[in-house]
Amino acid sequence: MKRYAFSLVAAVALLLSGCRASGPGTPARTVAEFFRKYDGRPGFRTIEWSAGLTTRLLLGRLGKLGGDNDLAQALSSIRSCKVLAFAPTTSSARRLTNEGLTQEVDGLLQNERYTPLAVSAPDNSTALRYAIRQQGDRVQEMVATGHLNNAPDSFVLVDVSGTFTRAQAERLAEFLPNVVRETAQ
Repeated sequence: MKRYAFSLVAAVALLLSGCRASGPGTPARTVAEFFRKYDGRPGFRTIEWSAGLTTRLLLGRLGKLGGDNDLAQALSSIRSCKVLAFAPTTSSARRLTNEGLTQEVDGLLQNERYTPLAVSAPDNSTALRYAIRQQGDRVQEMVATGHLNNAPDSFVLVDVSGTFTRAQAERLAEFLPNVVRETAQ
């Protein structure tokens, strides 16, 4: 009987440690739910930007000034962009970054059938991984996760919605580290 009780306690402990590795509480099932779950918690900062028609036109013109048509069209096609940044201040918060947040986001992206997007980073200031959600041949949403290199224990989640071609999404992904650098600091 003692062996059974010990086995039961050990199984519950393993189960609880597995739950803890996916962030506090119930793991988020969607990107929007992930933002709602962590918004306003200590150490987390959310920046949300909705692109009106005037803003999208201005962004498109700025992209054209650089001579890059894919970037200009991608910028003018953005409907919204959200950035969730987390900078841990304690050792338990660092564990949350290293074990919980990344695993939770990876799990929800896999469950929601996002497709990884491989992009070469123009510089090494931001380490981001990208995933996209497509409908037909159009990209509807792009999610970037990672951290800033000058803060390896940090966590950043970027969610961009709009309507892009894959080439535009790839070009936008090259541009996103600049956005993260400016907004997450």
